[in-house]
Amino acid sequence: MSDTLPPPPRPRRLQLSLGAAVIVGLVVLSGAVGLGLLKGQAAPTESVSIDADADESGASGELYVHVLGAVEHPGLYVLDLDSRMVDAVAAAGGTTDSADLAGINLARTLEDGEQIIVPVAGVVDGGGDAVVAQPADDRVDLNAADQAALETLPRIGPALAERIIAWREENGGFQSVDDLLAVPGIGEKLLAGIREAVRV
Repeated sequence: MSDTLPPPPRPRRLQLSLGAAVIVGLVVLSGAVGLGLLKGQAAPTESVSIDADADESGASGELYVHVLGAVEHPGLYVLDLDSRMVDAVAAAGGTTDSADLAGINLARTLEDGEQIIVPVAGVVDGGGDAVVAQPADDRVDLNAADQAALETLPRIGPALAERIIAWREENGGFQSVDDLLAVPGIGEKLLAGIREAVRV
């Protein structure tokens, strides 16, 4: 009966080979998927870089200027990055009749954060556009005078002059001489002593 025993079945060996092939295939597939994932991770990095550039461009697309002096509406204005002096003056409502346009360069390009003071006719430009603008009657213009000019007023020292300028910048200028009462350190008595020497 031993002569009639069948030989060992081959299908089992074939199954092992097929199983090994499946395992190899899975390893290759996993490697391909992993490689694809690694490649796919590069895209977000590039997009972040592009977005960052776009944000920087957008943030630098405007500038702030503070316009004072002989203009209709003194105050803080936001302009395009490539704006010029004429744009700042126009944003402030144009100049008043007493403005001296020879004292500023309307074609000059602007910088972010600068203060522009349009001078009054008859005032000598001390260098640049930030001049002490005083009318012909010699009264100090509260919206255009610098600290030195303010200190020429009776009982106005360096500290009070700085407070006047700070209040002017924070509130877009003085609408009337009585607005000085809102400046810390200036009361009715001090205002009465300088009222005839100032204007807005």
